[in-house]
Amino acid sequence: MGKDPSAPAQRQIALAVHPLRSEATALAARARRWWEARGYTVVDLGETDPADVPSDDTFDFAVSLGGDGTMLRTVQFTIGRGIPVLGVNLGSLGYLAQVEPAGMEAAFARLVAGDFEVEERMVLDVRVRQADGGVVTAVGLNEAGVLKTTPGRTIRLDVAIAGHPFLSYVLDGLVVATPTGSTGYNLSLRGPIVSPQLRLLIVTPISAHMLFDRSLVLDPAEVVRIEPKDGPLAVLVIDGRTVVPVGPEDVVEVSGAEPAAYVVRFGPPQFHSILAAKFGLGGR
Repeated sequence: MGKDPSAPAQRQIALAVHPLRSEATALAARARRWWEARGYTVVDLGETDPADVPSDDTFDFAVSLGGDGTMLRTVQFTIGRGIPVLGVNLGSLGYLAQVEPAGMEAAFARLVAGDFEVEERMVLDVRVRQADGGVVTAVGLNEAGVLKTTPGRTIRLDVAIAGHPFLSYVLDGLVVATPTGSTGYNLSLRGPIVSPQLRLLIVTPISAHMLFDRSLVLDPAEVVRIEPKDGPLAVLVIDGRTVVPVGPEDVVEVSGAEPAAYVVRFGPPQFHSILAAKFGLGGR
């Protein structure tokens, strides 16, 4: 459901813009003029790391101008803050953005009027317990992957699920995806496509050098514990962003997290129609 228009407004908008698209810069100027004309302060996220934004900063909405990559960065900023995100699509047909540039101002008017719905998306809680005793924490909307860094060499990952040893993989990497991320890296690995309205984890190996190479679908509370063993160094990548190198004696733990991310939606969910359009399935 939409935001209660009678609730006191913070009158502040977070704006994330694709840094390399000239059309995004022009669109950002339009967006800024629209909001400022109505008394809102517009804060440009720029290249700010989400972790560097004070948690007590409050915003009515976050607006993403770009493709799904810009949307992922915007959502990273909003997780834990309860801020609805509106995506204005400047890329090819995307799964996350709801609005095309021509309809941007009309969409803004609907936000102010409370004429929208908020779709909750499950996110990942990721923890790296490092050999030196340090702990790195992060969240992700699409996926977390432990990936090899040396071409031509595999890595060995010991995987436990919900506290029970499962398998020692020899492969190029392992991806743990959300339903939202099922159409990202997981899809390119031939993992299952999942409705983003569900809550679950998808564990998909990358080029496994062994007989078992299938995806697993798990409950989000079943912690996936990944321990790199002998072999070349690996790296943890979350939503396309490198987080930290991981090696022997480091442990990566991934599970479903609360709170969720909140994506603005106008009308019924469009996931299935977007999927059909992406794959040219119309009329079949």
